Amino acid sequence: MFTLPEHPGTSVTALELIILAALAGVVLFQLYAVLGRRVGRGPDDLPHAQAVAGAPDLAKPAPASLEESGPLTGLAALKARDPGFDIAQFLNGARSAYQMIVKAFAAGDRAALKPLLSGEVMGPFEAAIAQREAEGRSESVDFLTPPRADFEGVDVVGDVAKAAVRFLAEYRKRSKGPEGEAVDDLRTAEIWTFERNLKSRDPNWTLIHVDAAEA
Repeated sequence: MFTLPEHPGTSVTALELIILAALAGVVLFQLYAVLGRRVGRGPDDLPHAQAVAGAPDLAKPAPASLEESGPLTGLAALKARDPGFDIAQFLNGARSAYQMIVKAFAAGDRAALKPLLSGEVMGPFEAAIAQREAEGRSESVDFLTPPRADFEGVDVVGDVAKAAVRFLAEYRKRSKGPEGEAVDDLRTAEIWTFERNLKSRDPNWTLIHVDAAEA
């Protein structure tokens, strides 16, 4: 049998090789254990119940559309029928109509009042004018400052829109009668309701109701 000659230190060198081989095996095993696995979480690692930020929840019903939420009301209903409606422009026109009506009523000008008032309002106005004339009285009005007009709201029923405006005004009334002349400075607060047929080509609004309001 062939044998290697013995030298001092040969058995120690073999033992060291065995130890190094064992350590190398451990290191390689650890590298495989790390590199052979996925680092971090993939899409399948997320729990099914966890929502993704920004994604829609398909389990919840979609919000109802405007048509399904019910009929439009108020200003939205008016704008749907008349997209060109503008509150500021409407209030300017209502303020002008207010001054014209107050002045025409004081002067007894039926011709100026008739196109601005509904029949229900024209009747009492005309009766008051007739009574004043029968008593031999006359009046005139001058506004001390431009009236204040505030939009109170609007209702649309069928093809008819009714808009309410609150007026606050200060004016000077001069009256003349059998007992003489008088000058009064008055302050008044009223809510006027105007009406317009949305199917009509006439853009003008008609006064249909007058209510007293707090000043």
